[in-house]
Amino acid sequence: MQQILDAILADELGAIGALPVPEHYQGLVVRQDETEMFAGLASKDKDPRKSLHLQDVATPELGPGEALVAVMASAINYNTVWTSIFEPVSTFSFLQRYGTVSELTKRHDLPYHVVGSDLSGVVLRTGAGVNKWKAGDEVVAHCLSVELEDPAGHDDTMLDPQQRIWGFETNFGGLAHLALVKSNQLMPKPAHLTWEESACPGLVNSTAYRQLVSTHGANMRQGDNVLVWGASGGLGSYATQLVLNGGGTPICVVSSAEKAEIVRSMGAELVVDRAAEGYAFWRDENTQDPKEWQRLGARIRELTGGEDPDIVFEHPGRETFGASVYVARRGGTIVTCASTSGFRHEYDNRYLWMSLKRIVGSHFANYQEAWLANRLVARGRIHPTLSRTYPLAEAGTAASDVHRNLHQGKVGVLCLAPQEGLGVRDERLRARHATALQRFRNR
Repeated sequence: MQQILDAILADELGAIGALPVPEHYQGLVVRQDETEMFAGLASKDKDPRKSLHLQDVATPELGPGEALVAVMASAINYNTVWTSIFEPVSTFSFLQRYGTVSELTKRHDLPYHVVGSDLSGVVLRTGAGVNKWKAGDEVVAHCLSVELEDPAGHDDTMLDPQQRIWGFETNFGGLAHLALVKSNQLMPKPAHLTWEESACPGLVNSTAYRQLVSTHGANMRQGDNVLVWGASGGLGSYATQLVLNGGGTPICVVSSAEKAEIVRSMGAELVVDRAAEGYAFWRDENTQDPKEWQRLGARIRELTGGEDPDIVFEHPGRETFGASVYVARRGGTIVTCASTSGFRHEYDNRYLWMSLKRIVGSHFANYQEAWLANRLVARGRIHPTLSRTYPLAEAGTAASDVHRNLHQGKVGVLCLAPQEGLGVRDERLRARHATALQRFRNR
C-alpha cells in the first residue's frame, strides 16, 4: 500500500498499473456478530464509536466492469450512521440478498461490512470490459451500483430492480484504503479541489440535483421559491447552492443563528431560524399542531412578499412533513428523500388533494444526473461544504458527530491521504474560486 501512496504523492500516476495490488487493506467495518449490541436503546443513545471498527480486510476479487480504487479521502453520510446503529434494519440483510444474485456477488456476503458511499482517489485496476478508465486516473465515485440486466433500468437506472447504494447495500465501500466500485460509478475528480474536498459532494450533491433539478424530481425552474429544510447541513447546503445557481430563491430553514449565518454566506437572503422562532410542529409524540404549520406559512409569505414555496425540499421526514405539505403553494411539489427524523410521515391530505399538490419520492441519482452534478462542482459553480476532516482511525467519532447533528455541511475523512490540502491539479481555477472555497470551509 505504501508503494501506491508514494506513487500518488510523487505524481507518478503512470506507474500505478505496474504496482502490486495488496492482499489486504484497512477498512472501516461493522460486524455481523454485533448487530444486537444496541438492542433496547433509543436511536439517540446508539453510539457509532462502539460499532465501527478499523480492521484489516481481504482485497476482493475484481470482476468484469469493475474498478479497484486507492482511496485518498471519503466522507460521512447519514447512511453510514444508519449502518452503524443497525437502523432501520441491519445492512447485513442487504449483503445477504446481494450475495444470492450471482457467483461473483457472493463476495459481498461477509461477516463484516466495509462502509462508506463517497470517495476520491486513483484507479488502481480495472476489470474486463472497462474501456473509459485506466490505472492512474484520478476519480470520484457516485454511489449507485446497478447490474443493468433488467430493461426497467435502461430508461432510468434508479428504477432498475437491481440498483443498490454502494457502501450501504453493497460491501467494500469508500471508508477504507481501497474500494471496489462499478466502472460506471466513476467520474473525473474536480482538478481544483483537494482530495478531501472532492470526496464530499458525491452522494449529497447528486441526491440534491435529482431531487431539485432533474425531470425525475421537482424539475426546478428559474424564479421558483424553494423551501429547504436543514439548509446548512450535508444535503441542504447543496440544495441551497443548486437553487441559487439555477435562478431560484431558497427559503432556508435552519436551527441556530450560527447556521443562519452559514446560509447567508452562501448567498441566501430568506432565512427561518426555527429554534429562535420557536416552531414546535408536534404537541406530543402522536399529535401535530396545525397552528404551527400556519405560523410557518405566514412567515414564509412575509419573507417572499406573499408567495408560497413552489417546491419544498424535504428530508427530515416525520418531524416536518405535515408542515411541508401545508406550506407548499397550490399546485406545488413536495419532493422527499431520507427522513432522518423518522420514516413514518403524517400529513393532512386535504391540503394535498384539494390544492392539487404532489409528493415526489426521490432516491439518489442516475449516472447522468450524478455526472452533471459533478460537472457543476468541477466548473466551480457548486462548492464543497466541508466543515471538518477526520483521519480514518477516528471515523467512528465523525459518524457520531453526524448522528448527534454536531456537524455543519459535510464531514470528511482522510483515508490514504496523509494530510489535508493535497491533490490540487488546477491552481488557476482554485485561485479563481479561492474566496468561495474558503468561505465554505469556515464553518
